[in-house]
Amino acid sequence: MADHVRISKTLSYWLRHKPESAGLALSADGWADVDAVLAALAAQNQPGDVDTLLAVVETNDKQRFELSPDLARIRARQGHSIEIELALAPVTPPNVLYHGTVERFLAAIMADGLRRMGRHHVHLSAELETARRVGARRGDPVILIVDAAAMARDGHVFFVTGNGVWLTEQAPAAYLKCS
Repeated sequence: MADHVRISKTLSYWLRHKPESAGLALSADGWADVDAVLAALAAQNQPGDVDTLLAVVETNDKQRFELSPDLARIRARQGHSIEIELALAPVTPPNVLYHGTVERFLAAIMADGLRRMGRHHVHLSAELETARRVGARRGDPVILIVDAAAMARDGHVFFVTGNGVWLTEQAPAAYLKCS
């Protein structure tokens, strides 16, 4: 399992931020050739076979990656800092979405709202527990409640990834409250 965590972190870096560091070429919609990924893993002395890669994709706690149906390509589902077109259709969000953070970021968020920073979108969750886990990665979690219904009425666009992460360009402070 330690190998799976290491491979997952490596894949996150390559497929979301720096494909060139592994000699990978991503398509416009973020797909990399599985054979090229396996060769890059092998070059770093990490397990590099299809079964291990499949296990990493299937057991990743956040379902960060997806494989094409023919298992020939792999991509990260969200969280890119590089230019990627995920080709997601706009979706009407639930009335409320959640965002997990920590106390030290709260004042800035409540002043400026949730911003995408170096990523393509702000990440939100439909489940309170998921937001709690995300916030807990950096300390004691603080959960923000996002009035997604009001945002949508006011013209904000939402998308949802295959692993249930809700994406939007920003969440202005007027739509946020602490739980």
